[in-house]
Amino acid sequence: MTDDPVLRAAWSCVMDVGLRRTTLADVARRAGVSRMTVYRQFADLTTVVSALLTTELVALLEQARAETAHHPTARDRLVESGLLVVERLVAHPLLRRVLDVDPELLLPLVVDRLGSTQRAAVDLVAGQVAEGVADGSVRTDDPRATALVLLLTTQSFVFSARVVERELPGGGAPAQLRRLLEGYLS
Repeated sequence: MTDDPVLRAAWSCVMDVGLRRTTLADVARRAGVSRMTVYRQFADLTTVVSALLTTELVALLEQARAETAHHPTARDRLVESGLLVVERLVAHPLLRRVLDVDPELLLPLVVDRLGSTQRAAVDLVAGQVAEGVADGSVRTDDPRATALVLLLTTQSFVFSARVVERELPGGGAPAQLRRLLEGYLS
């Protein structure tokens, strides 16, 4: 969780009432600041929520990268960190709350455009892909394009977690995702 009081307040609001019913005034009130103070830092509520989600995802990505640093190749690190991030996002309370209460708000991020959180993830993963190309463990390709495909693939496992749990009983999803990522990166 972030140290920023506005982002912490946004987290609290989303957890209590969902994304759609959260207002900038509620966020400011919970943060103990005026709306103008929030507006000086963020353009609008969408920007606040985007900053919160980006902060959370980047922290998960960086934590997974640190935890998988001991793996010998960049491909191994990418696959293992991808599995960790998916596992943690599926259980992430903020994302779960949005998927439970306001899933339709995420649809544009699946079918129409990339959000700032997704772009931040692509940027971080593209660097790891470039490391894999350099060490020979990842096929030679455009690192940014590869990172985008990795994002789209892994986010489908996150957004479809309930379906995956029902259709792949016994925890088979990680093995399937591992096989998918390994094959794509090889």
